[in-house]
Amino acid sequence: MGREPVHLTKEKETLLITLYGKALESRSSDSILRDEAAEEAVRRLDYDFGKLKVRRRDAVGLAIRARELDRWTAEFLADSPGAVVLHLGCGLDTRVFRVDPPASVLWFDIDYPEVIALRRRVYPDREGYRTIGSSVTDPGWLAELPAGRPAMIVAEGLLPYLAEHDARQLLERLTSHFPRGQVAFDAYSRMGARLLSFHPSIKATGASVGGWGIDDPRALQRWVPRLELVTELISYDAASIAKLPWAHRVIYHVARHVPAVMRMGRLLRYRF
Repeated sequence: MGREPVHLTKEKETLLITLYGKALESRSSDSILRDEAAEEAVRRLDYDFGKLKVRRRDAVGLAIRARELDRWTAEFLADSPGAVVLHLGCGLDTRVFRVDPPASVLWFDIDYPEVIALRRRVYPDREGYRTIGSSVTDPGWLAELPAGRPAMIVAEGLLPYLAEHDARQLLERLTSHFPRGQVAFDAYSRMGARLLSFHPSIKATGASVGGWGIDDPRALQRWVPRLELVTELISYDAASIAKLPWAHRVIYHVARHVPAVMRMGRLLRYRF
Protein backbone atom coordinates (compact mmCIF):
# COMPACT_ATOMS: atom_id res chain seq x y z
CA MET A 1 0.00 0.00 0.00
CA GLY A 2 1.41 3.40 -1.02
CA ARG A 3 1.78 6.33 1.33
CA GLU A 4 -0.96 8.94 1.39
CA PRO A 5 0.01 12.33 -0.08
CA VAL A 6 -0.71 15.39 2.07
CA HIS A 7 -1.86 18.63 0.46
CA LEU A 8 -2.56 20.89 3.43
CA THR A 9 -1.30 24.39 4.00
CA LYS A 10 -1.14 27.00 6.74
CA GLU A 11 -3.83 26.57 9.44
CA LYS A 12 -4.84 23.14 8.13
CA GLU A 13 -1.21 22.00 8.11
CA THR A 14 -0.90 22.67 11.86
CA LEU A 15 -2.92 19.50 12.54
CA LEU A 16 0.21 17.58 11.55
CA ILE A 17 2.09 19.19 14.46
CA THR A 18 -0.23 17.63 17.02
CA LEU A 19 -0.32 14.29 15.21
CA TYR A 20 3.46 14.07 14.98
CA GLY A 21 4.00 15.25 18.55
CA LYS A 22 1.72 12.53 19.91
CA ALA A 23 3.38 9.92 17.73
CA LEU A 24 6.84 11.00 18.92
CA GLU A 25 5.83 10.92 22.58
CA SER A 26 4.31 7.49 22.14
CA ARG A 27 7.68 6.06 21.11
CA SER A 28 8.96 6.59 24.66
CA SER A 29 9.18 3.48 26.82
CA ASP A 30 7.21 5.28 29.54
CA SER A 31 4.80 7.08 27.21
CA ILE A 32 2.02 9.19 28.70
CA LEU A 33 -0.37 8.66 25.79
CA ARG A 34 0.75 5.47 24.02
CA ASP A 35 -0.95 6.63 20.83
CA GLU A 36 -0.23 3.74 18.48
CA ALA A 37 -2.82 4.92 15.95
CA ALA A 38 -0.99 8.25 15.63
CA GLU A 39 2.29 6.42 15.01
CA GLU A 40 0.67 4.32 12.29
CA ALA A 41 -0.85 7.44 10.68
CA VAL A 42 2.57 9.15 10.56
CA ARG A 43 4.01 6.08 8.83
CA ARG A 44 1.20 6.16 6.26
CA LEU A 45 1.55 9.82 5.29
CA ASP A 46 3.89 11.05 2.56
CA TYR A 47 5.05 14.16 4.36
CA ASP A 48 8.30 15.60 5.71
CA PHE A 49 7.48 15.84 9.42
CA GLY A 50 11.00 17.03 10.20
CA LYS A 51 10.22 20.48 8.83
CA LEU A 52 7.68 21.02 11.64
CA LYS A 53 10.50 21.30 14.21
CA VAL A 54 8.53 19.46 16.90
CA ARG A 55 10.70 19.26 20.02
CA ARG A 56 10.58 16.76 22.84
CA ARG A 57 9.04 19.31 25.19
CA ASP A 58 6.32 19.99 22.59
CA ALA A 59 5.57 16.29 22.25
CA VAL A 60 5.30 15.80 26.01
CA GLY A 61 3.11 18.88 26.39
CA LEU A 62 0.76 17.71 23.62
CA ALA A 63 0.51 14.27 25.20
CA ILE A 64 -0.30 15.70 28.65
CA ARG A 65 -3.00 17.94 27.17
CA ALA A 66 -4.53 15.11 25.16
CA ARG A 67 -4.52 12.72 28.12
CA GLU A 68 -6.46 15.17 30.28
CA LEU A 69 -9.04 15.82 27.57
CA ASP A 70 -9.34 12.07 27.00
CA ARG A 71 -9.88 11.57 30.72
CA TRP A 72 -12.61 14.21 30.92
CA THR A 73 -14.32 12.68 27.88
CA ALA A 74 -14.21 9.18 29.36
CA GLU A 75 -15.56 10.43 32.69
CA PHE A 76 -18.50 12.11 30.97
CA LEU A 77 -19.30 9.00 28.93
CA ALA A 78 -19.15 6.81 32.04
CA ASP A 79 -22.04 8.87 33.45
CA SER A 80 -23.81 9.35 30.09
CA PRO A 81 -23.21 6.24 27.94
CA GLY A 82 -25.84 7.36 25.41
CA ALA A 83 -24.22 10.75 24.81
CA VAL A 84 -23.00 12.53 21.70
CA VAL A 85 -19.31 13.45 21.44
CA LEU A 86 -18.31 16.35 19.21
CA HIS A 87 -14.62 16.58 18.43
CA LEU A 88 -14.26 20.04 16.87
CA GLY A 89 -11.31 20.66 14.57
CA CYS A 90 -10.39 16.99 14.94
CA GLY A 91 -7.58 17.01 12.38
CA LEU A 92 -5.97 13.57 12.37
CA ASP A 93 -6.23 13.17 16.13
CA THR A 94 -7.03 9.64 17.29
CA ARG A 95 -9.14 10.45 20.33
CA VAL A 96 -12.01 8.20 19.26
CA PHE A 97 -9.62 5.23 19.24
CA ARG A 98 -7.92 6.18 22.50
CA VAL A 99 -11.19 6.67 24.40
CA ASP A 100 -12.81 3.72 22.56
CA PRO A 101 -16.43 4.63 23.46
CA PRO A 102 -19.22 2.03 23.57
CA ALA A 103 -21.43 1.64 20.50
CA SER A 104 -24.21 3.51 22.33
CA VAL A 105 -22.21 6.74 21.94
CA LEU A 106 -22.60 8.80 18.75
CA TRP A 107 -19.19 10.31 18.01
CA PHE A 108 -18.75 13.08 15.43
CA ASP A 109 -15.36 14.33 14.22
CA ILE A 110 -15.66 17.73 12.49
CA ASP A 111 -13.07 19.51 10.36
CA TYR A 112 -12.59 21.05 6.92
CA PRO A 113 -13.68 18.81 3.99
CA GLU A 114 -10.12 18.22 2.75
CA VAL A 115 -9.00 17.24 6.26
CA ILE A 116 -11.90 14.83 6.65
CA ALA A 117 -11.17 13.34 3.20
CA LEU A 118 -7.59 12.61 4.32
CA ARG A 119 -8.83 11.27 7.63
CA ARG A 120 -11.14 8.81 5.89
CA ARG A 121 -8.22 7.46 3.87
CA VAL A 122 -5.98 7.04 6.91
CA TYR A 123 -8.28 5.66 9.63
CA PRO A 124 -10.81 2.82 9.65
CA ASP A 125 -14.51 3.34 10.27
CA ARG A 126 -16.16 2.12 13.47
CA GLU A 127 -19.63 1.67 14.86
CA GLY A 128 -21.29 4.85 16.12
CA TYR A 129 -18.64 7.05 14.47
CA ARG A 130 -19.22 9.74 11.84
CA THR A 131 -17.19 12.50 10.26
CA ILE A 132 -18.46 15.88 9.03
CA GLY A 133 -16.51 17.94 6.51
CA SER A 134 -17.16 21.59 7.30
CA SER A 135 -15.67 24.67 8.87
CA VAL A 136 -16.72 24.64 12.52
CA THR A 137 -17.91 28.23 12.16
CA ASP A 138 -20.50 27.27 9.52
CA PRO A 139 -23.79 26.75 11.41
CA GLY A 140 -25.17 24.37 8.75
CA TRP A 141 -23.48 21.20 10.05
CA LEU A 142 -25.40 21.34 13.34
CA ALA A 143 -28.46 20.08 11.45
CA GLU A 144 -26.70 16.70 11.14
CA LEU A 145 -26.58 16.23 14.92
CA PRO A 146 -29.27 14.74 17.16
CA ALA A 147 -30.58 17.33 19.61
CA GLY A 148 -32.02 15.21 22.40
CA ARG A 149 -28.88 13.66 23.85
CA PRO A 150 -26.32 15.08 26.30
CA ALA A 151 -23.10 16.12 24.60
CA MET A 152 -19.39 16.12 25.36
CA ILE A 153 -17.79 18.83 23.21
CA VAL A 154 -14.01 18.81 22.86
CA ALA A 155 -11.93 21.40 21.00
CA GLU A 156 -8.20 20.73 21.18
CA GLY A 157 -5.87 23.21 19.54
CA LEU A 158 -8.75 24.95 17.74
CA LEU A 159 -10.03 28.05 19.48
CA PRO A 160 -6.85 30.18 19.26
CA TYR A 161 -7.27 30.06 15.47
CA LEU A 162 -10.77 31.56 15.65
CA ALA A 163 -11.71 35.20 15.97
CA GLU A 164 -13.35 35.99 19.30
CA HIS A 165 -16.84 36.57 17.84
CA ASP A 166 -16.64 33.26 15.91
CA ALA A 167 -15.66 31.37 19.06
CA ARG A 168 -18.50 32.93 21.04
CA GLN A 169 -21.08 32.22 18.35
CA LEU A 170 -19.89 28.63 18.07
CA LEU A 171 -20.25 28.04 21.81
CA GLU A 172 -23.68 29.72 21.86
CA ARG A 173 -24.94 27.49 19.03
CA LEU A 174 -23.63 24.30 20.58
CA THR A 175 -24.95 24.92 24.07
CA SER A 176 -28.36 25.84 22.62
CA HIS A 177 -28.54 22.67 20.52
CA PHE A 178 -28.17 20.11 23.32
CA PRO A 179 -30.12 19.73 26.57
CA ARG A 180 -26.98 19.42 28.72
CA GLY A 181 -23.34 18.53 28.53
CA GLN A 182 -19.77 19.70 28.92
CA VAL A 183 -17.33 21.74 26.84
CA ALA A 184 -13.58 21.18 27.22
CA PHE A 185 -10.76 22.94 25.42
CA ASP A 186 -7.26 24.36 25.73
CA ALA A 187 -7.34 28.11 26.32
CA TYR A 188 -4.75 30.84 26.23
CA SER A 189 -4.55 34.23 27.83
CA ARG A 190 -4.43 37.14 25.41
CA MET A 191 -0.66 37.24 25.77
CA GLY A 192 -0.40 33.46 25.35
CA ALA A 193 -2.48 33.57 22.16
CA ARG A 194 -0.24 36.27 20.69
CA LEU A 195 2.92 34.31 21.54
CA LEU A 196 1.62 31.20 19.75
CA SER A 197 2.38 32.91 16.44
CA PHE A 198 6.09 32.75 17.32
CA HIS A 199 6.19 29.00 18.04
CA PRO A 200 8.71 27.39 15.64
CA SER A 201 6.29 24.67 14.54
CA ILE A 202 3.46 27.10 13.77
CA LYS A 203 5.86 29.46 11.98
CA ALA A 204 6.99 26.51 9.84
CA THR A 205 3.47 26.13 8.45
CA GLY A 206 2.88 29.84 7.84
CA ALA A 207 -0.37 29.63 9.82
CA SER A 208 -2.02 32.71 11.26
CA VAL A 209 -3.28 32.43 14.82
CA GLY A 210 -6.57 34.28 15.26
CA GLY A 211 -5.48 35.65 18.58
CA TRP A 212 -8.58 34.77 20.61
CA GLY A 213 -7.44 34.69 24.20
CA ILE A 214 -9.30 34.67 27.48
CA ASP A 215 -7.73 36.05 30.64
CA ASP A 216 -10.70 35.32 32.93
CA PRO A 217 -12.39 31.95 32.22
CA ARG A 218 -15.54 33.16 34.01
CA ALA A 219 -15.98 35.77 31.30
CA LEU A 220 -17.36 33.00 29.11
CA GLN A 221 -20.22 32.61 31.57
CA ARG A 222 -21.24 36.18 30.81
CA TRP A 223 -20.93 35.75 27.05
CA VAL A 224 -22.60 32.31 26.93
CA PRO A 225 -25.00 32.24 29.91
CA ARG A 226 -25.59 28.47 29.85
CA LEU A 227 -21.91 27.77 30.56
CA GLU A 228 -20.64 27.20 34.09
CA LEU A 229 -16.93 26.78 34.80
CA VAL A 230 -16.09 23.39 36.33
CA THR A 231 -12.31 23.10 35.99
CA GLU A 232 -9.40 25.41 35.25
CA LEU A 233 -6.34 23.18 34.98
CA ILE A 234 -3.09 25.13 35.03
CA SER A 235 -0.66 22.58 36.47
CA TYR A 236 -0.08 18.87 36.02
CA ASP A 237 1.05 15.90 38.07
CA ALA A 238 4.71 15.53 38.98
CA ALA A 239 5.10 12.27 37.05
CA SER A 240 4.12 13.98 33.81
CA ILE A 241 6.31 17.03 34.38
CA ALA A 242 9.24 14.70 35.09
CA LYS A 243 9.14 13.63 31.43
CA LEU A 244 10.06 17.12 30.22
CA PRO A 245 13.71 17.90 29.42
CA TRP A 246 15.46 19.00 32.62
CA ALA A 247 15.79 22.67 31.60
CA HIS A 248 12.06 22.92 31.02
CA ARG A 249 11.31 21.18 34.31
CA VAL A 250 13.24 23.98 36.00
CA ILE A 251 11.34 26.62 34.02
CA TYR A 252 8.03 24.98 34.89
CA HIS A 253 8.75 24.92 38.62
CA VAL A 254 9.80 28.57 38.58
CA ALA A 255 6.72 29.54 36.54
CA ARG A 256 4.42 27.87 39.08
CA HIS A 257 5.05 30.85 41.33
CA VAL A 258 3.93 33.34 38.66
CA PRO A 259 0.17 32.87 38.08
CA ALA A 260 0.07 35.10 34.99
CA VAL A 261 2.66 32.88 33.31
CA MET A 262 0.91 29.63 34.27
CA ARG A 263 -2.38 30.95 32.89
CA MET A 264 -0.89 31.75 29.51
CA GLY A 265 -2.01 28.25 28.55
CA ARG A 266 -4.37 25.95 30.43
CA LEU A 267 -7.30 23.56 30.06
CA LEU A 268 -10.86 24.65 30.76
CA ARG A 269 -13.97 22.58 31.31
CA TYR A 270 -17.52 23.93 31.52
CA ARG A 271 -20.90 22.32 32.00
CA PHE A 272 -24.21 23.52 30.61
